[in-house]
Amino acid sequence: MAQAAGPREIAIVVFDGMKLLDVAGPAEVFAEANRFGADYRLRIASVDGADVSTSIGTTFAVTDRIAGIGPVDTVLVSGGDSLVGRPIDPALVAAVREVSTHTRRLASICTGSFILAEAGLLDGRRATTHWRHARLLARAYPTISVEPDAIFVRDREIHTSAGVSAGIDLALALVEADHGDDLVRNVARSLVVYLKRAGGQSQFSTLVESDAAPQSALRKVTEAIGADPTASHSVKSLAALASLSTRQLTRLFQAELGTTPAQYVEMVRIDVARAALDAGRQVGDTAALAGFGSAETLRRVFVKHLGVSPKAYRDRFRTTSDA
Repeated sequence: MAQAAGPREIAIVVFDGMKLLDVAGPAEVFAEANRFGADYRLRIASVDGADVSTSIGTTFAVTDRIAGIGPVDTVLVSGGDSLVGRPIDPALVAAVREVSTHTRRLASICTGSFILAEAGLLDGRRATTHWRHARLLARAYPTISVEPDAIFVRDREIHTSAGVSAGIDLALALVEADHGDDLVRNVARSLVVYLKRAGGQSQFSTLVESDAAPQSALRKVTEAIGADPTASHSVKSLAALASLSTRQLTRLFQAELGTTPAQYVEMVRIDVARAALDAGRQVGDTAALAGFGSAETLRRVFVKHLGVSPKAYRDRFRTTSDA
């Protein structure tokens, strides 16, 4: 729905245990945009209008009840650890579902996507969330097309974003949509943040999140890959190790780990390479250590899966003591 000409009202939905940066980061983007000619008015809303406790134990001031905020330009739903793997407050879900009918655009920060999902607002849409919880979101809400590597996703009037600081990226994108690239560039420069960060969430995540179960026929295979990522690890050799046919091995990998044998080997090698780069190793040494053979092969794989080169990754994640 369109908002009348004038200030753009931004309502941020909060609750007990919400991540403080989920709110503070985007709020600062909108406040900074006002310095360069925008006219955003921020409102902070909870179910009952009472102040809420944050993830760091402080109290956060609330200005409105969610049901009382009326038509606004944008509603942002914050995230929090309490939203993952446990029932979400039905009153919060109902309030967000209702307010979604009174706004031009709706967005979630980090695990706030679980509230939108529980409210049925992401059914049939593309969405993202924190990389650690993307698989759970996809399993719990199979009608949602989850994009685990995205920093943020826009599907028509609904936006979802990745973990915590990605709320800043999303807020910058919303400001750019409202006021253009010149104003948002000034905001990004003033806040000393990237206007558009290179790569996706995968550069921050652990690509191989779990090993095969101890009783699985794949256990010996995944342990062998992890013990020596430089070996060839052909499907035929891995199948022989598991006493399976290549077809059985491929089916088991898909059923238990959600990937193929070749993709699993590549993900293990990428994680080994990232650990080596984190430790300060040179790109060429890292390629050999992780089983990629050459620096160019490592570069191509990093750009394909992480969206950044090995050198850029190393520079981005090196410790301050190495700077």
